Amino acid sequence: MDTVVLAGLVTTMGVESTARAASDHDYDVEFVADAMSGFAADEHDFAVERTFPRFGAVHTTADYT
Repeated sequence: MDTVVLAGLVTTMGVESTARAASDHDYDVEFVADAMSGFAADEHDFAVERTFPRFGAVHTTADYT
């Protein structure tokens, strides 16, 4: 396994922490933006648009069908 695909709760906590750990362990990281949620929409949007692209590719569930 070399890729981790992330979704879940809470975008800026659990998902982001897992992404950082996966990246630190040299995994390729992918995010499923519409399969995660946060405490506030603006925090979620910032993570998806600004933070996550620094760690890997950001997708939607449609990209996996």
